[in-house]
Amino acid sequence: MTSVRADASGRFVIDDALPVNRLGYGTMQLTGPGVWGPPADPDGAVRVLRRAAELGVTLFDTADSYGPLVAEPLLRRALAPYDEDIVIATKAGFTRQGPDRWTPLGRPAYLRQQCEMSLRILGVDRIALLQLHRVDPEVPLEDQVGELKALKDEGKIAHIGLSEVSVDQIEQARAIAPIASVQNLYNLADRTAENVLDHCERHHIAFIPWFPLATGGLVKSGGPLEAIASRLSATPSQLALAWLLHRSPVMLPIPGTSSVEHLEQNVAAAGLQLTDDDITALSAAVTSPS
Repeated sequence: MTSVRADASGRFVIDDALPVNRLGYGTMQLTGPGVWGPPADPDGAVRVLRRAAELGVTLFDTADSYGPLVAEPLLRRALAPYDEDIVIATKAGFTRQGPDRWTPLGRPAYLRQQCEMSLRILGVDRIALLQLHRVDPEVPLEDQVGELKALKDEGKIAHIGLSEVSVDQIEQARAIAPIASVQNLYNLADRTAENVLDHCERHHIAFIPWFPLATGGLVKSGGPLEAIASRLSATPSQLALAWLLHRSPVMLPIPGTSSVEHLEQNVAAAGLQLTDDDITALSAAVTSPS
């Protein structure tokens, strides 16, 4: 059993109001295949969530579309009534038509409906962080962010986030409402969002990298990190997460897993100390398309 807690990753205060331990947990892998339907072992999913909280994870990332309507109920079952330090960040703006099928929908009435449903399903009076899951190209961005601002003004949302956006879209959104977080694809093997991360760092916006471990491809046996991991007595997953934590103080990785053992390994990455030479070696070991 790991003795390292998520506290070792350091703290970040989202929007100068929501303090979280930087190493969080993402709930997408608690659903069925293709992020569709319930998990094979719901009780096991609950155990993972409770163990994450025991290990000091305070940021739990989820979405109404995970399942859909699977991950949010699991969070409530596992963690409600929520400790005051728990921050649940959910998302709205995706519809589902089956396994691995995702369609953006950013009409204001839909975003409002999903916010109201998440409030009810999570069992909270206000959503700490509601993220626009995708920008709907068929709806003006000002209408999508404007509806989230209206919900914030009504007290139903505390903070607003975005997902898979460009720097220009961040700035368009910031002209409408304060933006607390940005969640883009980013990991050691794919750094195409580097400019977005740098922009977030300049403006003290939380950057939540999804796909932080490239769902196993980055950390598989025989992969590019194995030799370095062996030298440092760590796992490739731990190296990939430690690299992210080292990369920027606004970085909040949210690795997900349905295994308590893997969860404990991931959390242990918070205590892994990397030298500048280690960082250079890791960055060189994996070729990014950026």
